[in-house]
Amino acid sequence: MADDDWGECKGEDALTPGSKDIFVQLVISFALGISAFIAFCFLRPRWKTLYAARKRHSNPEIALPVLPDSFLGWIPALYKVTEEQVLASAGLDAFVFLSFFKMSLRLFATMLFFSITVLWPIHKAFDTFPTTGSSPPSNSSVQHSSLFNNHFLDEAFLPTAKHKDKNGDGNWSYLWSYLVFTWFFSLLTMYFMNTETFRVVKIRQDYLGTQSTVTDRTFRLTGIPKDLRTKEKIKGFVENLEIGHVRSVHLCRNWAEIDGLMAERQNVLHKLEEAWSAYRSQTTLKPRADIQRAAVNNRDEQGDAHGESANENGPLLAGENLQGSMGERERPKIRLRFGFLNLRNRKIDALDYYEEQLRRLDEKIVAARKKDYTPTDTAFVTMDSIAACQMAVQATVDPRPGQLLAKPAPSPHDLIWKNLYVPRYRRRLQSGMVTVFITTLSIIWFFPVAILASLLSICTIQRVAPSLGESLQRHEITKALVQTGLPTLIVSLLNVLVPYLYDYLSNIQGFISQGDVELSVISKNFFFVFFNIFVVYAVSGSAALADFWRIIKESLSDTNMIAANIARSITNLSNFYMNFIMLQGFGLFPFKLLQFGSVFLYPFYRMGAKTPRDFAELVQPTLFNYGFYLPTALLIFIVCLVYSVLPGSELVLLLGVCYFALGYFVYKYQLLYSMDQPQHATGRAWPMICRRIVLGLISFQVVMLAILSLRKAIYGAVLIAPLIVLTLWYNRYFNQQFVPLTKFIALRSIKRDSDPGGRSNPEQNEEESTRLTRRMSTIDEDKEKGLSFINPSLITPLEQPWIYQDPPPPLTPTESVNAYHPSDYEDQPEHRNPTVSTSSSVSLGDTRVWRENGDDNV
Repeated sequence: MADDDWGECKGEDALTPGSKDIFVQLVISFALGISAFIAFCFLRPRWKTLYAARKRHSNPEIALPVLPDSFLGWIPALYKVTEEQVLASAGLDAFVFLSFFKMSLRLFATMLFFSITVLWPIHKAFDTFPTTGSSPPSNSSVQHSSLFNNHFLDEAFLPTAKHKDKNGDGNWSYLWSYLVFTWFFSLLTMYFMNTETFRVVKIRQDYLGTQSTVTDRTFRLTGIPKDLRTKEKIKGFVENLEIGHVRSVHLCRNWAEIDGLMAERQNVLHKLEEAWSAYRSQTTLKPRADIQRAAVNNRDEQGDAHGESANENGPLLAGENLQGSMGERERPKIRLRFGFLNLRNRKIDALDYYEEQLRRLDEKIVAARKKDYTPTDTAFVTMDSIAACQMAVQATVDPRPGQLLAKPAPSPHDLIWKNLYVPRYRRRLQSGMVTVFITTLSIIWFFPVAILASLLSICTIQRVAPSLGESLQRHEITKALVQTGLPTLIVSLLNVLVPYLYDYLSNIQGFISQGDVELSVISKNFFFVFFNIFVVYAVSGSAALADFWRIIKESLSDTNMIAANIARSITNLSNFYMNFIMLQGFGLFPFKLLQFGSVFLYPFYRMGAKTPRDFAELVQPTLFNYGFYLPTALLIFIVCLVYSVLPGSELVLLLGVCYFALGYFVYKYQLLYSMDQPQHATGRAWPMICRRIVLGLISFQVVMLAILSLRKAIYGAVLIAPLIVLTLWYNRYFNQQFVPLTKFIALRSIKRDSDPGGRSNPEQNEEESTRLTRRMSTIDEDKEKGLSFINPSLITPLEQPWIYQDPPPPLTPTESVNAYHPSDYEDQPEHRNPTVSTSSSVSLGDTRVWRENGDDNV
């Protein structure tokens, strides 16, 4: 390739594969997807701890159908699962998430029908680009011409270009179809979104109005003045509002000290369990004489007192079943450093050391739980009814700004207690700093993507390694793999990896609940994918740094270039987005179904598991994080919308239909059977989804306005402007009419005891009431039974070391301090599954020694 012919490598070469390469991408995606799907169908009945983990842990009263173990029999059974069963078994958040996929499926199927029956004949009848009068294009332009347009884009979007039909007569009638279908598809999208919103709001109100949990009756009161920070004063203040009676008040205090002690205890407990696992896993036994000789040698270093204790414990460790001449396990050691600059050290018994640490921490925790801590400006007020709580959160309580603000309370198990102690100004400052950092980071992501994408283009390879480039040019399949697969693979990998970073940053941002963290991840991850994968490419037509800055400079000097660049870039990148949708849908959805990450990492987690607690955590359901999956689906929704009118729209819409159909089934299976969602379900993601759909509509309309403007269809472009105004008005209408109903519970939706079939009258309509309760509110009510808004560090029973197969019972603080420790006793089989008897028991650190019929088991 000569420089005269190629010049500088075009940035679009990195991300605009040729039309032939699309079929290569299709083959690659199907090959990946089918292999993962076959592996899932094979492993699903054999690995139920992963693929049926949630079903195994769910309430049997939910009556979620058991899927057949046959190779494909689970598919029709999953299809038959009703929305009522989704609500009962997975909650409102899962229902809202799946509703978005169903709505998108119906919308794009409708669009696909009109695209095939109306738009495709129009596009076939008219060439939208000149075939004569332009200079011969370079090989690069021919190679990377879009599947949507078989001619030369740079020439097409020049203001002087004349568009002709196939007979050579000037004809602009096809451009009116652009205008008509831009209006039609926009209104159709708003209709589907409006209809689905009415449905979601109705089901949400019924769902939350017919359940009764402590969360639904509790609101969070923030900005409490210092003179009001007592339970009695807060209760009196709320009841003076005459909205209802206060059931309880939990005033938040600065419990950072006790939280730190509990975290330290958890760490010591884990180390003690690892030491016990190492002790019990020894397969070779050392002679007792050697161990006793080693104990005598270490006695001088460890002190006389410790030596006496070791002699006393020796017979117990041996046990009655082991004779003195037989061998026993060697107790694990740790090296303890001390003295000036920790230069001195000695080995000590690990079990004794960690048990002593645990005992001292238990004493500190017992003392810390009796302390009085400084109150904060936050309290949780539990009312006697849901209606009273809703009146509080929907009203302005205090006339002073920032004081006595009533907000809906998260679920007790969803709270991040440590963030409640942080002053509001610090949380806001911390949140603002993280937001600025994430925004900057999202912009910076463009540079590594641009560099990698440019390096993977055939043009760059030919310049850097001519022989390799020529070889790729001669082998079509290899060239297609480089040109087609690698750019979309890079973008897809970023979509997988970046959310983990954003999840970490959101967790340190200062949110008070995991639900808020998850919504923040959705927002941040969507900003990343929309900005880096759509906006930047829509402006520059590539991921190349040189092209991007050149186009930005040209656009600033000539505003007319902005529309030209958008129109040209959107058309250039059509094949790239098609490849992206194919890879995400056909290629990666089966891997998500397979839970490839969990399968791949399981052997490493299995090798790293040492204690029974570690092994128990291996079989827990994987957590489903909406922030990891929803943003990519929203991006593909916007892409399908933007290309819904352009030539080749039938292909993009067909891929969109396939994507959302596959996504619905994959996520339905995961949400119902294999993955868990611990947050209190409120459906708060729906307004976020709708706002981003509106953003997609505006993007679609701006692109079509730019295309019509550059093709000199001035009247058509002018008539699209009112559509943009209408979309902005609809967004305002949506925020006013629907958003409050997605945040609060309407008072008329609340099921009261006085209503027919109410909870206070179980003898009336008992069957209907039970069915409604079980259908609508099982998950949250079951999760929150017995919960209260009290810091777990204050009331959680202290855990014993989990040494054997069965988990040990918890200890109260008093029992923990006065308990014996597991190092005092030998690992005997009868301790593994102790049974309760009428006799007394002595509490141990790892189990209980039961005295039956007056005989000691130890």
